[in-house]
Amino acid sequence: MDTFIWDRNFITGLADVDRQHHELVDLFNELNHSLFHGSDTGAAELEAIFQRLLAYAAMHFADEEALMTDAGLDARHQHSHRHLHQQFVEQVRSMWALRHTLRQPAETIMGFLTAWLGLHILGIDQSMARQLAAIQAGTPAVDAFDHETRDTDQGTQALLKMVGNLYHVLAEQNNDLVAANQQLESRVAARTRDLAAANDQLQVANQQLQAFSRTDGLLRIHNRAYFDERLLEEVARARRQAQPLAILMMDVDFFKRYNDTYGHQAGDACLQAVARAVGSVVKRRTDFLARYGGEELVALLPNTPGDGAVLLAQRVVDAVRAVGLAHAASDVAPVVTLSIGAASAVPEVAGDAEAGVQLLAQADAALYQAKHQGRNRVVLG
Repeated sequence: MDTFIWDRNFITGLADVDRQHHELVDLFNELNHSLFHGSDTGAAELEAIFQRLLAYAAMHFADEEALMTDAGLDARHQHSHRHLHQQFVEQVRSMWALRHTLRQPAETIMGFLTAWLGLHILGIDQSMARQLAAIQAGTPAVDAFDHETRDTDQGTQALLKMVGNLYHVLAEQNNDLVAANQQLESRVAARTRDLAAANDQLQVANQQLQAFSRTDGLLRIHNRAYFDERLLEEVARARRQAQPLAILMMDVDFFKRYNDTYGHQAGDACLQAVARAVGSVVKRRTDFLARYGGEELVALLPNTPGDGAVLLAQRVVDAVRAVGLAHAASDVAPVVTLSIGAASAVPEVAGDAEAGVQLLAQADAALYQAKHQGRNRVVLG
């Protein structure tokens, strides 16, 4: 069984970096198999696998650092990124050298490796990718870095930093345990309790990190990846219970013009205000609201027939318009408005994935009709 499950949350958009990350995942899983299931794997062969992993990590780090240098990333990011690379090598070498003194060496080492990679990608690597994209679009490197430290989701950044510190603490405590084994039994027990407490904190932090990976950093609602998961779940539930499932596809009217007129920072604030307004209406415990992409939002409404979906969607349209955000470039109204395509059906016995795609396509077609008919309205597909 693989110890690291790769999914779209770990994509940076940098082809070579993502390929190397995936190769590291394969090496982690190979080491995991040898540690847990390779009863015939000798010490020399196990050491060879670890050294191959370490060599590939060093090559990957060198490539990333060359990429940052060639692209001219801000020196502050480069210094921090290089330090994390160096810290990983030191920590994993220390753990490997002292593995025979650990109570659960395989679990400790593989837990550290896989969690570190996930944290590293979600944190510093995706930050690097965003800065590279900004620089390629013409943003000065210093401004790209300042945007990351100032305007990205501070809650996510604080959590990533906290988890990173916990990993460092765990590595240091593993070193301390070696010395503690040579001292009084009470000292060993105390260190073990400290390590258990740190592990408990890490488990809580990892649970929070999973929640952040399902959340859109700008709008603070669910993201597209989590929506795709929930769509399958809700289709399956609606089919089992023979109840209608409704989807609302929502699009901010003339949002590109809004960005062009007021600037991207105002555009971000506009989307946040729209998301809050929609969330004030789509608020049942069973309802699910997510950012579908760009200026598009999507909502899943379990046990909701077509007329109920239209009624709720019209309340959403009214709520967004009532916010009163000025939109001088709109052809519909002097304020920001929303177009919504609605669809509702009881899924057939056929595959849940196909039923979900069909219902989503129906709502998307209805959204197209809403735009075609003049926007700032609801159309039921």
